[in-house]
Amino acid sequence: MTDQNTRHTMRHTQEPGDAQQHGDAPIGGNGDTVTLIIDTSFGSTVGVLGHTPIVESDSRSHVERLQPNIARAMQDAGVAADRIGRIVVGVGPAPFTGLRAGIVAAKAIAYASGAELLGQDILEVQHDWMRRLLHQSSDGRVRHVTLAVNDARRHQLYYALYMDERVLMAMDIDFPADIVRKIIACLESEAGDTDAFVIDIVGHGAQRYSDVWATMQQPDAEASAQQVRQTALSVGRVIDQSVLDQGEEGLAIFAQAAVRRMEGGEALPAEPLYLRRPDVSVPKPLKQVLHHPEHPADAHANHDVQRPAATGDELR
Repeated sequence: MTDQNTRHTMRHTQEPGDAQQHGDAPIGGNGDTVTLIIDTSFGSTVGVLGHTPIVESDSRSHVERLQPNIARAMQDAGVAADRIGRIVVGVGPAPFTGLRAGIVAAKAIAYASGAELLGQDILEVQHDWMRRLLHQSSDGRVRHVTLAVNDARRHQLYYALYMDERVLMAMDIDFPADIVRKIIACLESEAGDTDAFVIDIVGHGAQRYSDVWATMQQPDAEASAQQVRQTALSVGRVIDQSVLDQGEEGLAIFAQAAVRRMEGGEALPAEPLYLRRPDVSVPKPLKQVLHHPEHPADAHANHDVQRPAATGDELR
């Protein structure tokens, strides 16, 4: 019986021709290369390109189930390990422990099978999926942007901001309210003759902070009419899912992005994007104790003491 947190995802409904948008290969990939996808950016997703993936949504146990799920996905696809020609592994950004489990598994399989290993970040493909889903385009007056996020825990989100083919804000980690302030500042510099921006938000953790996103639609009361017109913002779709929750189509989008990067000479290494800044600090100097030989006061006192001259017996 299948655990309630483990599922074969349903294929996302798509319009005819969606798979060919943006110059991508057809869903299902190259028939000559068997591609295995492994991602542990949120829970875990494993699958063979062209087949339904196995998704673990429970982040407390996905690491323990990763290896059995990889074996099961390959068995369901009828693929032997020696047929794997390419592995695409998610590199985050995500919390480190779960993320590195997927990367280590991918590296081990690539080493044993000789398969090509490609990394892929989860935020870029969220934007790719959103553009397909909503047929996003900017017409000059209303410009569509995507805020791609992933849950970073500790009330923070990993995020990046995209518009069409451009990265407006590089991936980082922050609190949602601070992300909103950065977005407003960024879009003010992009405004020009634009009447409005529509911001679609996608990724795990997006819906949790919907009240924070709503503040982007409230213009500053002290701003001039011209400033308000140029930076008018509205929140579009808020989708609390990952592209890898979208079944076969999600796997295809993920793999296509990695291959596109490789062909453009910008392949990502299979190394974790943790991004969280160290929360440790350099310790302060040790507290000095009176009457300790290293204490300045004692050293000064010892220096000033006139010691009696040594006697002949002491010199012997």
